[in-house]
Amino acid sequence: MKITVVGTGYVGLVTGTCFAETGNKVTCVDIDKAKVEKLSGGQITIYEPGLEKIFLRNIKEARLRFTTELEEAIEDAEIIFLALPTPPGADGSADLKYVLGVADHLGKILKDYKVIVNKSTVPVGTADKVNAAIAKNYKGEYDVVSNPEFLREGVAVDDFMKPDRVVVGTKSERAKKLMSDLYAPFVRQGNPVIFMDERSSELTKYAANSFLATKISFMNEIAQLCERMGADVDMVRRGIGSDDRIGKRFLFPGIGYGGSCFPKDVQALIMSSDEVKYDFEILKAVEKVNANQKLHLVQKIKAYYKNDLQGKHFALWGLAFKPNTDDIREAPALSIIDAITKAGATVTAYDPEAISNVKGKIGDKIKYAENQYEALADADALIIATEWSEFRTPDFELMAKALKQKKIVFDGRNLFDVTRMNELGYKYESIGRK
Repeated sequence: MKITVVGTGYVGLVTGTCFAETGNKVTCVDIDKAKVEKLSGGQITIYEPGLEKIFLRNIKEARLRFTTELEEAIEDAEIIFLALPTPPGADGSADLKYVLGVADHLGKILKDYKVIVNKSTVPVGTADKVNAAIAKNYKGEYDVVSNPEFLREGVAVDDFMKPDRVVVGTKSERAKKLMSDLYAPFVRQGNPVIFMDERSSELTKYAANSFLATKISFMNEIAQLCERMGADVDMVRRGIGSDDRIGKRFLFPGIGYGGSCFPKDVQALIMSSDEVKYDFEILKAVEKVNANQKLHLVQKIKAYYKNDLQGKHFALWGLAFKPNTDDIREAPALSIIDAITKAGATVTAYDPEAISNVKGKIGDKIKYAENQYEALADADALIIATEWSEFRTPDFELMAKALKQKKIVFDGRNLFDVTRMNELGYKYESIGRK
């Protein structure tokens, strides 16, 4: 099939590349000329494991190309995906200016039937708004479909190529047939393509992310109780996770969720609920718990140093909001950095992928190391904010030699065994454990 993807951000680039991998002809469109030139030249613009290999292969096979010209890109397309930013506004609502701006432009250049697909995460009713924006200038046939993405950064290629489910919102049989044909290669093992109306599809994405955010915040609350009651959150997690009504995933306590999806989608669903005069109390509590949890490790640090961080120097392992990505949006590490530097401390940080993004955001507010051990030099303590695999089995003797005096670790991701750390002589603070 011939497909156009408008937007070459995280979702757009993964979507376009993975569709090309199954033999489709894909044209990706972006207004950023420099970015298009990089992509056309084989230079990938995001870090996502496994993506670069198939990206380069499909460019070489001429199944994947990039342009700044929307009209030329959609001329032969059967399906047009809108993978555009929907950033949160000051009030938490999703900003649809990019989506509706492209929809308005499409209405001026469409010449024949196309399926226009909202791939971006958008509030309920956006399909109607896109339809209205196109209809202002185009009176021919077309369909607007909702097809939310469910991609986890770090495993997005696998998520796209082998989806648990594909959700498609449309009442059009013509669009349903095209979307079924498009996704057939991805669901050969029997995972469902679930068809529903557009509004239900739009709400499904927000509901899924908000439920997972709730699960994370619930376990962080349980971790707080464990610390106060002398219980072990790892034991509690195993005890409840074996119940198949609950499941094992998203039960790991830590220093809060971040990234581009959960914070934004929780805020947007709260805002949408307020607009229809429903007080979504659970989600408001989830958002509050997460904000507090991001600073829980800071409270432990301040308590250990009797609320005096002036002149203290910390090593920080991990800047990305999660491992296997360079995404720092809403990353707990940034909240920790902000809090302890305001209290008079200094930081040297290391992350395998996210350093350049952090430099672009906060500049020389902190120092950056070439590797995890270099970051430890002359540090009073180590703070762990992201659970990269390479941090899980470090050289503890080398760590002890590099740290300034005492062997102190504040672990926001519970990477190490408490008993072993005690045996090694470390002062070890983690989340929800004795």
